[in-house]
Amino acid sequence: MKRLTHIDEEGKAKMVDISAKPVTQREALASCLIKLSPKTVTLIRKNKIAKGEVLNTARIAGIGAAKRAFELIPLAHPIPLDQVEIELELQKSAVKIFCRVKTRSSTGAEMEALTGAALAALTIYDMVKAVKRGAVITDLRLESKSGGKSGLWERRK
Repeated sequence: MKRLTHIDEEGKAKMVDISAKPVTQREALASCLIKLSPKTVTLIRKNKIAKGEVLNTARIAGIGAAKRAFELIPLAHPIPLDQVEIELELQKSAVKIFCRVKTRSSTGAEMEALTGAALAALTIYDMVKAVKRGAVITDLRLESKSGGKSGLWERRK
């Protein structure tokens, strides 16, 4: 069985020592979906949500969240982000969210991308809840990652 990297010999949580790991170019893509009513999607498309412009607000929130992932996830490392990109795709009854993170670091990118996608979805929920509280955030997942010791990983379609 593989040894757990975030647990010491006494079973206590610890931050992994990455000081000996080489810096590599890393990239991760995460996605998630927020299911909405068709009426809510139409209001977003027409910029008629009372709280303001939903998609740009979600984009900014997602970028900010990715940059702060290490503050939210207890054992994550602070890493320098070279780029965070949030793409929001309006569907008939949902918004599909993609968060791509790029860094040159000795760790990271996956948790930052997942955090960015999740916070973009939460921001959309917050902005549309006055219209319809039944929105559902689902399918938060890593789509791909590259760099580091494990190299390229892609979700099977």
